[in-house]
Amino acid sequence: MDIDQIRDDTPACQNIIHFNNAGAALMPRQVANAIRDYIWEEENGGGYETAEKRWIELNMFYDAASQLLHCKSSNLAFTTSATDSYNRALSSIAFREGDTILISANDYSSNYFAFISLQKRFGIRILQIRNAGTGEIDLEDLETKIRQYAPRLISITHVPTSSGLVQPIAEIGEIICKYDALYLLDACQSVGQMEIDAVASHADFISGTFRKFLRGPRGAGLLYVSDKALRAGLEPLYIDLRGAQWIAAGEYRPLADAKRFEDWETAYALMAGSSKALNYALSLGIDNIEARNNELVLYLRNQLSAAPFIKLQDKGRKKCSIVTFSMEGQDAESAIAYFRDQGINIYFISKSSALIDFLEKGIDWVFRVSPHYYNTTTEIDRFMEALKKLAETKPLKTA
Repeated sequence: MDIDQIRDDTPACQNIIHFNNAGAALMPRQVANAIRDYIWEEENGGGYETAEKRWIELNMFYDAASQLLHCKSSNLAFTTSATDSYNRALSSIAFREGDTILISANDYSSNYFAFISLQKRFGIRILQIRNAGTGEIDLEDLETKIRQYAPRLISITHVPTSSGLVQPIAEIGEIICKYDALYLLDACQSVGQMEIDAVASHADFISGTFRKFLRGPRGAGLLYVSDKALRAGLEPLYIDLRGAQWIAAGEYRPLADAKRFEDWETAYALMAGSSKALNYALSLGIDNIEARNNELVLYLRNQLSAAPFIKLQDKGRKKCSIVTFSMEGQDAESAIAYFRDQGINIYFISKSSALIDFLEKGIDWVFRVSPHYYNTTTEIDRFMEALKKLAETKPLKTA
């Protein structure tokens, strides 16, 4: 990978050290220019007219996304976010009172809110799969609970927002596919930083976003829908005229492909930018991105492990490009502001975003540092210098 060229493609690298890629990564200029160009064309030619003129180009989004996830273009839908994708998939399942959902302890907070809402409305049962000692879900407990409770749905978050843990989704999928259960995979934090084979995962749905490791725009997401789910007739609860045809006064026909999960009104400028982000990642190679990230994160973890004032909080046999740690006596918001004054972007995660995980770890919040392939070891060194200075200063008390 030509890191100098990649950083030249990323103008913000000249001004800041950005270690908040698990929040929103820096866009390459190619992505930002694609969005600007599309909006300029809408401004000067009209919204409907620009979409019609660019229709062939816009539809290349599905081809690029299918290359990323190793599936067919007919399995992909464009959405506004990972949560939007997730909820569209969830809404397609006709839950009944007494149905069971199996979840991991590291599911995203918005996913939990959706489960609780379903529980309130339909009286479903939410059961948590036990964690193994290393932090991932216990595969034996997963299969035991599937046999015992015959769940309607199993929800797994590939990489939590609150740690660098990586769930073994292939092994999970091998177990689930033996039973009559739907498998919903949240890949919000993993897509763009590691290889995901949608078909090999055996997932029925995969939700993802562009703003994070794919380095695309905010307000854009993707949804993978398996052939099995499409053949079963699963469709969003509130299907749109983009996803169906009105064929009689009381009847509509959903599209045959995953576009049945889309809306008519969408942000085509962001779709154009997302296509550029997909092609940028594909041109580099996801395997190369993952290898580069592993080098950077190993360097960072080794530095943090050597710091006596730091406690790393990540579990898992395999870890990714998200590093979380605790630091005694610091106030989260003041510390983040301190780093921004130093020209360094990092983030923190509070208990409200990872309640079960943090209760188990006995913590209220963590720093989250998430390097990506365009970062450098020199930037990590500068971050560590700033971190040591912070440790030496008198902590600011919360108001």
